[in-house]
Amino acid sequence: MLTRFLPLVALLTLGLGACDPGEAPEATEPPGEDVENERWLDGSELELPPELATGPYDWLIHGGRIVDGSGRPAHRADLLIREDRIAHIGIVDPDTLDVERSHDAQGRIVTPGFIDPHAHGAPLDNPDFSNFLAMGVTTILLGQDGGGPPAQGLTQHLDAVDTARPSVNVAYFLGHNALRRESGVEYADPSPEGSQAIADLVARGMDEGAFGLSTGLEYDPGTLADLDELTAIATPVAERGGVVMSHMRNEDADAVEASLEELLEQGRRSGAHVHASHLKVVLGNDPAQARRILDQMENARSNDGIRVTGDVYPYTASFTGIAILFPDWARPPNDYDQVRARRGAELAEHLRERVQGRNGPEATLFGAGELDGFGPLSGHTLADVAEATDRPFQEILVELGPSGARAAYFVMNEEVMTTFLQDPHIVVSSDGSPTMAHPRGYGSFPLVLRQYVMEEELLSLEEAIRTMTGLTASIIGLDDPDRVELPRGLLREGWAADVAVFDPEELRDRATYESPHILAEGMDGVWVNGVRAWDRAGAVGVGQGRALRANW
Repeated sequence: MLTRFLPLVALLTLGLGACDPGEAPEATEPPGEDVENERWLDGSELELPPELATGPYDWLIHGGRIVDGSGRPAHRADLLIREDRIAHIGIVDPDTLDVERSHDAQGRIVTPGFIDPHAHGAPLDNPDFSNFLAMGVTTILLGQDGGGPPAQGLTQHLDAVDTARPSVNVAYFLGHNALRRESGVEYADPSPEGSQAIADLVARGMDEGAFGLSTGLEYDPGTLADLDELTAIATPVAERGGVVMSHMRNEDADAVEASLEELLEQGRRSGAHVHASHLKVVLGNDPAQARRILDQMENARSNDGIRVTGDVYPYTASFTGIAILFPDWARPPNDYDQVRARRGAELAEHLRERVQGRNGPEATLFGAGELDGFGPLSGHTLADVAEATDRPFQEILVELGPSGARAAYFVMNEEVMTTFLQDPHIVVSSDGSPTMAHPRGYGSFPLVLRQYVMEEELLSLEEAIRTMTGLTASIIGLDDPDRVELPRGLLREGWAADVAVFDPEELRDRATYESPHILAEGMDGVWVNGVRAWDRAGAVGVGQGRALRANW
């Protein structure tokens, strides 16, 4: 059987090995653009190898331009899927193949499914992650900000995720705050014995399939950890080649560089790859500070040999519980009712100053919570609630307490954020979920492609796709065939058939702060483990996602 092919590079397998974070795999020169009738240079045709000659194949995605996730230029090629993996990439004649289904991708881009390195959700309770599928995301990383499932019994949890059949692949980090509770350390001061107990759980959980460790040093009880504890718990991560992802201790403009230095020192002392989650500068409007932070990371790479990366979501408002507004002495393990009774006036003054220092009550938009005499807070600013109840805004917060609500905080600068976004060691994340009252869980990836690639041209399409796929996979270890059952993150023969097809001109992020749960538009098709999970009409069929397990 004969078929027409590109020059040799289109036929050669593209199955490259895992690459270091920040480095694209070496690539040969990509094929030219006009390939419809291209033959070998001597005018001959090539016979398709017998194992590829007829199939059968489950899917043919034909006519599109491949952006493979490595950063190399787009090129015209067809893609064949058999079962859960990519069987072939190259120009084929569909009339000569045994293919069950085909998808016309002419005028479209074909990419790996996006990988969200910092996401939230509860796959056992709500396995429908349509918000991610609509963005082209096929794999999410949970267990963030120091939270996560127990280390003891993680295998059973992953088995339960498989049984729940989520619509996307789910992988986990172990959460430091959760492990402090699981170990019995909880709110105790750091000690060698307590640190070792937590470290033992880290080792056990990673051996049961976790990809690394997350910290939430701005949250309780992680705030209590010192550098000795952070080093101890990162050591088993380093020994296994995993990554420590950190919600750093303080992201405010006057403290973020010191917080980053703490993370870098954790990497120096332990040898672990460290990663700054949702990198930002709160109340910082100077892009020069963002460049200093990136230089700080680069110096650690160059001078100390530390592997350090980060992620960013493309919004200027953060989202978390209102506990971050409260002083340590009003948060657990302290009894809030006693604090309020004894130090209520002092607490109110602290909250007033804290909110005014974060752009005022107009910059705090509630996403959850309920107030007696007002009702649901979602969609209202702190200023709105104060005016409607004719009370000072700090009194509203005192009544709610540190666990009483969640909110978006408009405290970031777009130019600072885009400075981070353009760095070759920083990847795209959402820090979102199906239920979070913030548009980032429904719009992060298409927003980057729409605004920063198509409209403002801050990134090339190939660069942006790399930060959403291949680079992200290399940070986590999802591209390493020795670490995972099936490598992901690049379009390569033999790799997982997680695929997205779309026209970048048609992608639209539609979620807003007022209406945060509106699905993105423009994805023609999304395949998860070789099965189409999304088309123009929405989600298709039963969830085909898997619980991904690291093999150490």
